Amino acid sequence: MLSRELAAWLVRKPDGIYLDCTVGQGGHAALILEHSGPGGILIGIDRDRDAIASTGGNLARYASRLRLIQGNFSELKQHLMSVGVSEVDGVIFDLGVSSAQLDRPERGMSFLSDGPLDMRMDQHSGRTAAELVAELPERELADLIYQYGEERYSRRIAKSIVEARKAHPLHTTKDLVSAVSRAVPAVYRHGRIHCATRTFQALRIAVNQELDVIESAIRDAADVLAPGGRLCVISFHSLEDRIAKHTFRSLAQGPGARLKILTKRPQVPSDEECRDNPRARSAKLRVAEKLPEGRPL
Repeated sequence: MLSRELAAWLVRKPDGIYLDCTVGQGGHAALILEHSGPGGILIGIDRDRDAIASTGGNLARYASRLRLIQGNFSELKQHLMSVGVSEVDGVIFDLGVSSAQLDRPERGMSFLSDGPLDMRMDQHSGRTAAELVAELPERELADLIYQYGEERYSRRIAKSIVEARKAHPLHTTKDLVSAVSRAVPAVYRHGRIHCATRTFQALRIAVNQELDVIESAIRDAADVLAPGGRLCVISFHSLEDRIAKHTFRSLAQGPGARLKILTKRPQVPSDEECRDNPRARSAKLRVAEKLPEGRPL
């Protein structure tokens, strides 16, 4: 999503080193490698072991210019050190869940098909969504759904989940959808977006602690950027975008400013891209550039 715009913003040095902090299936990585010169290097990080394996296969033609690391972008400095890199010429964060994860029922991230209520990006560690809905007190569950999902019926939904789990554990996405559907008014059940959208979003964010590390990771990315290097963040909902916006602003202000913001307003997909890929409609791209040392705005 926003791939062509991203490549135009990001690839400024033909033989540079670029860091993709959420490499996924390698879509952005492929474009970056395509637009960079024969000496360009792409380092890709992802929490999902399956994504790393897929990207390795998808980008086999670039194998000599590709370094893939399974891990969390919250440790991007350590990951760069592990491959002997201390400075990069561009960084991309494509936040949120990938289409590949959404489309696989066994990952439990989508309400559109039935599967285990997992939602973990790294299925080898951490608590599942099923464990969260089984263990959290009603009030904490309601707060979580409201805070991370911006769901106006969060208290009704939390109450319904707690009542449902008394009868039997909620093990599948279908179990959760049923609990949400029972809690909300009929007009909301049949609204423009699926009534479980915000609840699923909230639980996924909580399971993966997605918002907790965005600010610190953006700051770390600014640290490792070479002067003139670009930092790009693609977000898909207001909570992510708000963090990116405020972090960029903080890093671009004052006598110690390290970044220059290049997108006064976030760039959004074209109507054509939204028609071709409806999931792109909520994407927002923010871009900043590393200032030369000692040259704040």
